[in-house]
Amino acid sequence: MKARRSRAETRQRLLDAAFEAFAEEGFGRCSVEQVCERAGFTRGAFYSNFTSLEELFLAMWEQRSASMLAEAAAVLDAPGSVAEDARRAVEQVLAAVPVDDKWFRITSEFTAHALRNPALRQVMVAREEAIAAALTPVVVALIRRNGRRVPDPAALGRALVAVHDGTLGQCLLEPDNAAVREYRLDLFLRVLDSYSEPVED
Repeated sequence: MKARRSRAETRQRLLDAAFEAFAEEGFGRCSVEQVCERAGFTRGAFYSNFTSLEELFLAMWEQRSASMLAEAAAVLDAPGSVAEDARRAVEQVLAAVPVDDKWFRITSEFTAHALRNPALRQVMVAREEAIAAALTPVVVALIRRNGRRVPDPAALGRALVAVHDGTLGQCLLEPDNAAVREYRLDLFLRVLDSYSEPVED
């Protein structure tokens, strides 16, 4: 049990160190040695947990995605009803998917890296589809509480990802511009309205 806990702690320290290293130096300019130095471990500790920086990034992505999905799903059980307040529901879900400057830099650079590697690109596509498949039912359930149904959940999921990715850069470039955040929220509401319809009595 202790050895298992120690291994988990080592793995987490490597993930935390890599997050900071990738954000500051850039994924393509980071080495295993730099990550190990930040974490206070040897290369042996790294390779006993990960085969490469690519695998480490994917583990980091999976961890952050799981946390985000758990927070989004918790909106359904949050105190106070969201049944008649679509705007509040969207705000709650967006709060579970924070606008993170460091993570945006890391994922943007890794996506560029993956575009040069067909096998890695397919891994990313599969993981993004899995995230969308997990998050879409939460959104569909919230829409249902607002008296609407979604004929094509998969299409809604793709549209929401497109809006999220398309507006994220704007929010990061103008973090103090309330109008940009309001526009983003309004755009999400318009997409939800476009991809749903009233439930017939």
